Amino acid sequence: MKATGIVRRIDDLGRVVIPKEIRRTMRIREGDPLEIYTDREGGVIFKKYSQLGDVSDFAAQLCDTISRVAGLPAVITDRDSVIAAGGVPRREVVDKRVSSQVEQVMEERRSVQTDQPMPLCDGGEKYRVLIAVPILSEGDVLGCVAFVSDGDAPALGDVELKLAQAVAGFLGRHMES
Repeated sequence: MKATGIVRRIDDLGRVVIPKEIRRTMRIREGDPLEIYTDREGGVIFKKYSQLGDVSDFAAQLCDTISRVAGLPAVITDRDSVIAAGGVPRREVVDKRVSSQVEQVMEERRSVQTDQPMPLCDGGEKYRVLIAVPILSEGDVLGCVAFVSDGDAPALGDVELKLAQAVAGFLGRHMES
């Protein structure tokens, strides 16, 4: 555990304020679910909760399948990082933080198909997003499904966009149950 030197008091309702600097650094937004852990020494640990993290093995199988069908690398992200990949070495992308451009696509809740690919990960220029479709469940953004390229961007059509939309819709519905 890393000490921050910041001290906060618990109010009369049992609440504690997480400082703005930490929320910004950890990308914690209003309404984000946090998991609470305790350790043997009396520590309390807050960790961002990812609903899609619970289905990462299933998401990896989906990525492998749609990557083979489309002939393109595919990834599934939660709101912060890549959780599954198909058609690319997993160690290069899985658990890497998504770029601010991918975050923006999710926040705007819109599907994107672009000729000027955006970076998939923060600080990673190798893989670029060609298509990104947000995963929505009960009105909340959980992550996105994306097709990526590691070189020249091939021309993609409506079929690849519809495939990404179908997988994002399926995952969104799956998370509701």
